[in-house]
Amino acid sequence: MAAAFTARRCMSLLGPLRRGGGGIPGSLSMKLRQAPTALLRPLCGCRLRQDRTFSSRPEGKVLEMVGVFEVPKQQGKYETGQLFLHSVFGYRGIVLFPWQARLYDRDVASPVSEKSETPTAHGSKEVKGETHTYYQVLIDVRDFSHISHRSQTEAVTFLANHDDSRALYAIPGLDYVSQEDILPYKSTDQVPIQHELFERFLSYDQTKVPPFVARDTLHAWQAKNHPWLELSDVHRETTENIRVTAIPFYMGVREAQNVHEYWWRYCIRLENLGGEVVQLRERHWRIFSLLGSLDTVMGRGVVGKEPVLSKEQPAFQYSSHVSLNASSGHMWGTFCFERLDGSHFDVRIPPFSLESNKDEKTPPSGLHW
Repeated sequence: MAAAFTARRCMSLLGPLRRGGGGIPGSLSMKLRQAPTALLRPLCGCRLRQDRTFSSRPEGKVLEMVGVFEVPKQQGKYETGQLFLHSVFGYRGIVLFPWQARLYDRDVASPVSEKSETPTAHGSKEVKGETHTYYQVLIDVRDFSHISHRSQTEAVTFLANHDDSRALYAIPGLDYVSQEDILPYKSTDQVPIQHELFERFLSYDQTKVPPFVARDTLHAWQAKNHPWLELSDVHRETTENIRVTAIPFYMGVREAQNVHEYWWRYCIRLENLGGEVVQLRERHWRIFSLLGSLDTVMGRGVVGKEPVLSKEQPAFQYSSHVSLNASSGHMWGTFCFERLDGSHFDVRIPPFSLESNKDEKTPPSGLHW
């Protein structure tokens, strides 16, 4: 199954379809009004605007039928095998299994007094975490080219098996989505999602609802890799209508010359909740290690990009990695954005903990089946 993995450093970008009222994105809500039972998706990255016209790009005037729309769940979990469209990024996907995360939302937290820039002052303990459901999902590979400029198609990375190597393995088309990201639908197609892991992980059973059930290989893969897959904490904060969501993942430890190096990946989603066009110009990170060190990382943009957030493309997401010589630490910081008039403003990155797994037994690997 080595062909399913890409051995390169994963620094990916994400991008959205615009959300509309009632939890359904504007580009999809109009389509549902036109065809109450059929769920359509735009091809070639095109979008439908609220005035029922197409994007200004003439090549975008194409729609594709994907299935029959189902009412999104307000309570309860989606089952393994649930088909969906991503409400922000617009790709086709299927649910593999759920995670229960703690969401630390500073937008709804009680106000706290400003303190000095220390790890304690910026720790997540100041905000009460609420349980929130996220899902491990497969992305349809046919949608990679439509979302790759803004949508992360290699969100999950693993350390290489070699103890002295910093190489990372990425699994293309494996993603994490929240409950509100899912627009569920059903299809009569027995292979509705094109991905080389689809038939390895799932089988068709017309007696089940949904009719795609987990194979033993999916259960075994989840059991072997859950320490490196599990999403446990999500941190969110909004500054001047720019919402930043940060999700850290522990990746494992490597030892070189009697020094332990602990690795984490983290995913950052930026969302423009207002109507003003802004562009990310700089990042400013503070990274605190349990051993007492405090590092500063500054630079232009993120992962080599300076994304523009507008009404048409309001979201951007990327993932990156960090290593410490200690088993835990914290990260926080700011993004500097520029408005059309040339003025700048800072957007806070919610602080998040970097914690290692206490029950680590085997090194993580994307090749564990």
